[in-house]
Amino acid sequence: MTAAFMDLVDVTIVNVAIPSIQRDAGATFSQIQWITAGYALAFAAGLITGGRLGDIHGRKRLFLVGIAGFTVASALCGFAANPEMLVAARILQGGMAALMVPQVLSIVHATFPAHERGKVFGLFGAVVGLGAVTGPLLGALLTEWNLFGLEWRPIFLINLPVGIAGLILGSRFITESKAPKALKLDLVGVALVTLGLLMLLYPLTRGRELGWPLWGYVSMGGALVVLGALVAYERRKADRDGSPLVELSLFKVKSFAAGIAVQTVFGVALGIFFLVWTLYMQYGLGWSPLKAGLTGIPFSIAVSTAAGLSVGKLVPRFGRKVLQAGALVMAIGVLIYIWESGHYGLSIAPWQMALPLVVMGVGMGLIVAPLTDAILSEVPREHSGSASGLISTVQQMGNALGLGLVSVVFFGVIDDRLAEGAESAHGPAAGAAFADGFQHALGWVAAVMAVIFLLMFALPKRSAQHVEGAADDPSPAPRKEPALVG
Repeated sequence: MTAAFMDLVDVTIVNVAIPSIQRDAGATFSQIQWITAGYALAFAAGLITGGRLGDIHGRKRLFLVGIAGFTVASALCGFAANPEMLVAARILQGGMAALMVPQVLSIVHATFPAHERGKVFGLFGAVVGLGAVTGPLLGALLTEWNLFGLEWRPIFLINLPVGIAGLILGSRFITESKAPKALKLDLVGVALVTLGLLMLLYPLTRGRELGWPLWGYVSMGGALVVLGALVAYERRKADRDGSPLVELSLFKVKSFAAGIAVQTVFGVALGIFFLVWTLYMQYGLGWSPLKAGLTGIPFSIAVSTAAGLSVGKLVPRFGRKVLQAGALVMAIGVLIYIWESGHYGLSIAPWQMALPLVVMGVGMGLIVAPLTDAILSEVPREHSGSASGLISTVQQMGNALGLGLVSVVFFGVIDDRLAEGAESAHGPAAGAAFADGFQHALGWVAAVMAVIFLLMFALPKRSAQHVEGAADDPSPAPRKEPALVG
C-alpha cells in the first residue's frame, strides 16, 4: 500500500509544480513535457516486463529492488543540477515504478486467501482515492512553502523517508513468492515498443521549437514501420515460445480490441488535459501553486465518489450505458469549461471552475472504475494476466502521447497568438494567449471523448458476464484504477 500510494502521489504531485520547475530550473517547455512524458513512457515500456521479472525471480525481491530504485531516482530528481538531469532521473523513476507497481497486487494475490482479498482491495481503493486528492494538494503546499529555499525539490525528496520506510517494512513483512510457470522475457519487444514511441514522441515535443524540420516527419513515419516490425516479431515470438510481450491473439476478441482503443485514447485525453490545465491556471491566470492545487479538489472528490457508485450500484444495473454516459458527461463538463473560460476571461475564479470540474470528475469516475472489467469480460481466463498488463501499458502510452501532443494543440496556438500581437511570452497578451490555447486544447479533449463514446459500442452490454472463472483473478480491475486517476 505504501508503494502504491507513493507511485500515485508522485504522478499527481508533479503537475502542479511544473511552472515552478520551469522558472527555477530554466527548463524549456519541451523539457517540461518530457518531465511528465518521460516517466509515463518508461513506466509503460517496463510494466509487463516488471511483472514477469517478479514472476521469475520473486515478487518480494523485485518489489524491494523497485522501491529502492524509485527512492534513489527520487533523490536524483530532487538534487537535479539542470533540466536534462531532471528528465533523465524522471525516466529512471518511471522504469523503477515499472518494477515496483506490478508486484503490489501480485503480492496481495499470493499472500491472502480469496475470502480476505476483498478487504485488501477495499483498502487499496481507499489508498487510491487518498492519493488522488493528496498528490496535487501536497505538491502545491510543498512548492508554496519553499522549504529551506529548495523551491520545487521537496516534491521529490519527500519520497525518501517514505521509500526507506517501505523498504524496511517490505523486507521484514512480505513473504517471497514466484509464479509456478512464469512467461519468458521479451526484451526485443520492449526495445521495439520504446524505439517506436520515442520516434513518435520526440519530434512531437521538439518539433515546435525547431520549426518542424523534415527529420521530424521522417521519424514519425518511421515509428509506424518500427511498430509494424513489432507486430511481426511478436507473432514469431508467440509461435516460438508462447511468451510475447503483446499477446496478439487477444485482439481477435472484439470487446478487448475496442477496449484497448478506448483506454489508449482516454490516456491521450488525460495527458493533454492535466498538463494544459496546470499551465493555464499558473501561467495564463497567474495563480499560485496552492490556489491551483486547491481548485482541483472538487474534481478529485467527484472522481472518487462517482467511481464508487459506478461499480457498486450503476454498472450491475445498466452495464455499458454507464461508461457511455461517463464519456458524454465528461465531454459536457469540458464544453462547460471552454464556455466559462471564454466568458469570464482572465478574471475567472476557482469557485466558477467548480461546476465544470465536478461534471468532468463525475464523467471520469463513471469510466475509470468499470472500464477494465468491461475490457476483460470476454477474455479467456488463461490470458487475463497478460490482458490486464497490456491495459495498464497502453493507458500509460496514451498518456505519454497526449503529453507530446500538447506541443501541437496548446503551445502551437499560444505561439500564433503571441506572434499576432508581437508580444513576448511575458507580455500583457500572454495570459490571453494561454487562455486561448487552453480552450483550443479542451476542444480536442471534447472531440476525443466523443470518439470514446462511439468506440464503447463495441464493449459488451453487460461487463459482469465474465468467462467462467475469470472474475476469480483480482489483479486486472484494481490495477487499472490508480493509473487512470493519476
